[in-house]
Amino acid sequence: MEELTLTTPSILFSAISLIMLAYTNRFLAYASVIRSLKTEHEQNPTPMAQRQIDNLRKRLYMARSMQIFGVSSLLLCVVCTLFIYVGWQLVVYTFGVALLLLVISLAISIRELLISVKALEYRLDNVKIKKEGEESC
Repeated sequence: MEELTLTTPSILFSAISLIMLAYTNRFLAYASVIRSLKTEHEQNPTPMAQRQIDNLRKRLYMARSMQIFGVSSLLLCVVCTLFIYVGWQLVVYTFGVALLLLVISLAISIRELLISVKALEYRLDNVKIKKEGEESC
């Protein structure tokens, strides 16, 4: 196995930063949807709105987990760079853990994406049913 150089963990800095930007944008979009849905639910509580709120709560916590694992991965890449710089032998293990945390973050992201798509499909199916009902009147 080759020895890690300063550029090895540094390569991940830009990738993780872009992923974190995407996660943050997703989080901000959830915040916007949650605020509008909360107002709608307070004015006219429906079972559909409650299901959406429950779904968004789950996705919000998943987004938080994605961000925590992503930031932890970035932090360990920085620590790994420091270890390489000072010549400590824990470099490989630190970098391995950083990669593992990034994999976990991405896996949670995939799971959250699947839940998001399912929620949107349900919403579209509901619109389709209403539209069909209107045509028959």
